[in-house]
Amino acid sequence: MTKAAETIKRATRRPGRFPHASMGTLVWLTIVWVMLWGDVTTGNFLAGFLVALLVTTVAPFPAAPFDGRFRPWGVVRLVAIFLWDIVRASWIQAAFVLAQKRPHGAIIRVQLRSHSDVYLAMVAGMTGLVPGSVVVDSHQASGTLYVHVFDTELVGGVEGVHRTLLEQEERVLRAFASHDELVAAGYVPGSSPSSGKLPTPYAPQTGDDERGDAHDVTCDEGQDRTQHVAADDERRGTYNGTQGETDTEIRAEIREEGERRRG
Repeated sequence: MTKAAETIKRATRRPGRFPHASMGTLVWLTIVWVMLWGDVTTGNFLAGFLVALLVTTVAPFPAAPFDGRFRPWGVVRLVAIFLWDIVRASWIQAAFVLAQKRPHGAIIRVQLRSHSDVYLAMVAGMTGLVPGSVVVDSHQASGTLYVHVFDTELVGGVEGVHRTLLEQEERVLRAFASHDELVAAGYVPGSSPSSGKLPTPYAPQTGDDERGDAHDVTCDEGQDRTQHVAADDERRGTYNGTQGETDTEIRAEIREEGERRRG
């Protein structure tokens, strides 16, 4: 190795960090460990901390870029509405089951405004915790979530699912996103929706703006959802990669397919 190469290696080398996880992560994992055991003792806290330290050292969490900020009022709104959604959805699901109705489930594709891994994961996780919905797949590059709903009528149809997820994403962004991330997502920076949205030509397109372009994949419970999702992604070029086609051509194909379905 040349002297220049050694100099570059020495200058770019980063010392190993221990512990790999932040103290907040270690404390959170310790609390989870104690809750799982159901016994609040000094030994459980110590054992939980050691286990958290071991797990985060052997299998550290992957680094995810995050340049957000903490907005107290935005967080309060996010948590309060999320808890209300859980309670409300639980009652609706219980009433539906007691009425012995036949559910008409579907997998619906929703394109979010943000393309950040962090916000995509937060929206997916919170959506899955609300009874009656679960995220079955996601596509980070396009900021797309595939959501299975228990019954489409309970959630207001395809438009209702789009509206619910986009509103959930907005609350997440207004709680944690930076000024630039909010602008990139088409929102006027602020802690609440009252701050407003940017003009439509400026804001990025979303699944809510392009429902007519067959952005949704729905199917009855008895159908093969995997085939529907794969076929839909194949048309978008997600799996087969239509490098030789322009975005306009792809949109035209999707629009034609949507018209054939409606016909």
